[in-house]
Amino acid sequence: MATPRTFRHIALGAMVLPLAMLAPTSGSTATETAADTAVQGRGGNPASTVDHVADFYGAYTDVLHDVGHGRLSDALRGHYLTPELRRALARWEAAHHRDGVLRAKGVPTQWRVEYNDSGMGHCWTRVTLTWNDPGKHKRTSHVMIQSDLATRLISGIRADE
Repeated sequence: MATPRTFRHIALGAMVLPLAMLAPTSGSTATETAADTAVQGRGGNPASTVDHVADFYGAYTDVLHDVGHGRLSDALRGHYLTPELRRALARWEAAHHRDGVLRAKGVPTQWRVEYNDSGMGHCWTRVTLTWNDPGKHKRTSHVMIQSDLATRLISGIRADE
């Protein structure tokens, strides 16, 4: 006959088993596991200019990480950036031989977007990019993003030191 104590043990096992499935496997690193478990959820609002910038940088870095520059990264630029900014980025990239959206070569390992200021029909957000340099040293760089409030399109990108 099952006792209340038996039910508690079964319930405890039912709670622990899913947690065991989340435990790191031998192929993952402690950093990956900590980063994955630290993020419990994400959200956003399609009407938010800051969320629009965060969505772009998240998708853009994912694409670069997964497949590199190509049609998908170009399509993201076409959706999130104004035509004038796309032309300006093409000129900047030809002159500097770097990705104009990131203002760097390579792909960052992390990104963070924060509201900075707004006025005169524009919103400015600051993007912090984290890079893993050789030897596993982390460094950050910052870009300032200008967005048009009416369209939420990104209309300016500049390095922010």
